[in-house]
This record gives sequence, structure tokens and C-alpha cells, in this order.
Amino acid sequence: MTANPVKLVPPLKIADGEGAIRHVFIRDLTVACSIGIHNHEKNAAQRVRINLDLAVREDLQPLDDDINKVICYERLADGIKEIVARGHVNLVETLAETIAQMCLEDRRVKSARVRVEKLDILAGAESVGVEIERFNLEV
Repeated sequence: MTANPVKLVPPLKIADGEGAIRHVFIRDLTVACSIGIHNHEKNAAQRVRINLDLAVREDLQPLDDDINKVICYERLADGIKEIVARGHVNLVETLAETIAQMCLEDRRVKSARVRVEKLDILAGAESVGVEIERFNLEV
């Protein structure tokens, strides 16, 4: 029996000059989070890694090097930390949905892809988790 060859998947194209879409992202943000359904997970925080990919509608006006004219990744990271600080969450899916909802509150964000990974959970696995993509239908 031969092993199946690894199928490489090209990265998704989010930035799009013709569509006036900017790709804003956060890579590998690690936070301590109270998350999980098991008793031992409810008693101690664990490491969670979060990745965001946002498709952001560009304004046709010049940026003028003004932070208020772009999506601020520092505000996004602070928002994630605020969500985590609210308290225990049972499911990584719930955390991902809450983060996506926060991202989509800014009407410039057309879509939010959120990956939440619990680290240090399964022996032999780097991580376990979920990835979701949600759309702002009002954009």
C-alpha cells in the first residue's frame, strides 16, 4: 500500500486590487484562556493560538498615513484579549464565533476567517481547533 502524496494547498488570495480589498491579518497570537469542557480545563487557563484573516474594503481616499483610515491590528488583538478575559468558554467554536463577530462590527470588514487552536492538548499533535469564515452581509 502506498501512502497518499501530500497535497499542497495554495494560500487563499484575500487581497484584491481590482476589488479594492486589503488583507489584514494577525498570525499566531497566543493567549492564556479558560476554555474546554473537562473539569481540568475549567480549573486552569491553557494556551490558545489565534489567527485572523480579514478582507477589508479599501477606501478610495488617500490613507494620508492616518491610523483611523485602516483596520488597526493592535485594536483587534486587544479585542481578542478582552473577549478571552470575560471568563470561561466551553468550545473553541464559541470563541471563534465571538472573535469573528467582533471583527465584523467594523463595516469595512467584508469577511473574517478565524482560527482558534488549543495547544498542549493531544500528545503528538501540535494543536487542535477550528477555523471558521464569516461574512458581513451589509458590505
